[in-house]
Amino acid sequence: MEDRAKLLILYATQTGNAQDAAERVAREAERRGCPVNPLSMDEYDARSLPHEDTVIFVVSTTGQGDAPDSMKAFWRFLLQRNLSKHWLEGVRYALFGLGDSGYQKYNFVAKKLDKRLSDLGAMAIIEKGLGDDQHPSGYEAALDPWMSSLWSMLNQINHKFFPQGPDFVIPDMKLIDQPKVQITYHCNDEVDPQFLPNSDLKWIEMQIERARSMSPGKFNPNKNRPHCFLKMIKNQPLTRAGCEKDVRHFEFEFVSSAIEYEVGDILEVLPSQNPAAIDAFIERCNLDPDAFITVHTREIDNHLLHTCTTVKVPIKLKAFVALTMDVASASPRRYFFEVMSYFATAPHEKERLQYFASAEGRDDLYQYNQKERRTILEVLEDFPSVQIPFEWLVQLVPPLKTRAFSISSSPSAHPNQVHLTVNVVSWTTPFKRKRSGLCSMWLAHLDPEQSTHVPAWFQKGTLYPPPPSLPLILIGPGTGCAPFRGFVEERAIQSESGATAPVIFFFGCWNENNDFLYRDFWLSHSQNDGVLSKAKGGGFFVAFSRDQPQKVYVQHKMRENSRRIWNLLSEGAAIYVAGSSTKMPSDVLSAFEDIVSKEGGLPKESAVRWLRALEKAGKYHVEAWS
Repeated sequence: MEDRAKLLILYATQTGNAQDAAERVAREAERRGCPVNPLSMDEYDARSLPHEDTVIFVVSTTGQGDAPDSMKAFWRFLLQRNLSKHWLEGVRYALFGLGDSGYQKYNFVAKKLDKRLSDLGAMAIIEKGLGDDQHPSGYEAALDPWMSSLWSMLNQINHKFFPQGPDFVIPDMKLIDQPKVQITYHCNDEVDPQFLPNSDLKWIEMQIERARSMSPGKFNPNKNRPHCFLKMIKNQPLTRAGCEKDVRHFEFEFVSSAIEYEVGDILEVLPSQNPAAIDAFIERCNLDPDAFITVHTREIDNHLLHTCTTVKVPIKLKAFVALTMDVASASPRRYFFEVMSYFATAPHEKERLQYFASAEGRDDLYQYNQKERRTILEVLEDFPSVQIPFEWLVQLVPPLKTRAFSISSSPSAHPNQVHLTVNVVSWTTPFKRKRSGLCSMWLAHLDPEQSTHVPAWFQKGTLYPPPPSLPLILIGPGTGCAPFRGFVEERAIQSESGATAPVIFFFGCWNENNDFLYRDFWLSHSQNDGVLSKAKGGGFFVAFSRDQPQKVYVQHKMRENSRRIWNLLSEGAAIYVAGSSTKMPSDVLSAFEDIVSKEGGLPKESAVRWLRALEKAGKYHVEAWS
């Protein structure tokens, strides 16, 4: 087959979903006899794009309409003004986006990329597909029909893509190709004594880096080695015992060298998995926990911009599993069930797994797997006849990811410390199974007396630290208040040495007596000339949504104080919004539109444009999470 009939698939992922979708497109193309070249966008030289014949793009949208990190350099290249409208003439493309319609900028990245490719002269061969996390079957509900259209159109364009037609599929057993990873086992005497287990902090750091750099889970290379280790010194409940919520205030000290951070920054934590779950997984899969291994990716000729030649140091299998494979909290992807079906020896298990992996079984798989949040370990235990080789497990088990939290302290107020405000996640599934968040529950169970070392990374968030002269309008219901605790602490310290601009803060919670987070802190700063006091031009307003028959949210309190908000906006104030991504950010934006329209005497369309200009000027910041 000629090279030009090879299908290039470029993907950009933040959490791994877009990579899963891209790999699924690649597998389905290979099943039809079409060779593929799936690449992350940061592994592809964008200058080569005009020389491609056909490109499939699979991209996700993160945060508030942001591109994944792996796409940012590619996207900057495409935005260059010197690229003409004919630059991609002759290039055909198809695009699938992954997003969440609960966010304001649903699939924003896919829509932007589609327009830019078209503006540069490329031709779309089918309408872009838009996957939605809110759909009962997730993004796959849109991916399946989009792929069917894609195969049909590719076949019309060039029969060499599918020599036997788009409906011919290679028999499954022939397609269970070799896994993309290779495991090498090492004798104990091959292992340098300096790499044998010990409790030294430097050794633990190297262990984490070795494991994560070997993993095929596409970790950001900058996140293999922790920036530092933290030790918890306070674990304090913020909500009343017995109420439906469990929100904690955690304080940490730097154990290793302190990292400089600013208010508004993000702390990422690598959680520890339950040792009993790790042992159960290893036993279920008939693995030797004490074996020393190295993990290698099977390379193919894919025009990588660089080749990794690092010599890999062996690591214990148990440590590799514990540090890189999420065996007891993440749910497996659909492809995991497909691969399981090849290794099932019991006929009824094979049949059920094949059904789950089929298009017809998609909704039932969603009910069994995602809806119940079954873990890898639980699924393996439900199908006891399945024995998957470790190579496949390393490839398919979801990677153990760091968890990101808004920092809730000012480094000026708490030198050598960092604070977090964390909702301890727990819920009951439709089949009445108790589930909990891996990281939040692990943190909640840490005892400050035990001196557990917590691997951590610091990152810039979307809430940039404001100068003391900038008036602030802060909206942070629930744990959305976390970054603003740091903002207020910082502004209070700045006010001791000079004049500072006013700050007004809108907080919301269910009940005054149950989940009024940091109550004393906010009230102290809203009195006696504090930075939130009316004497300083500020204000503190709380919406208790469930303390009266009629629900009251932050947007209601905003409208009650529309004149005060407008006055601050007229003085050049910046808006900061943090909290749940479901409806809150759009409800808050609507409230601002109403306030600008009413107080500024503007038509609604002009108020919308006014706020859009504020965002472009870097004065409307949103940090939301699901």
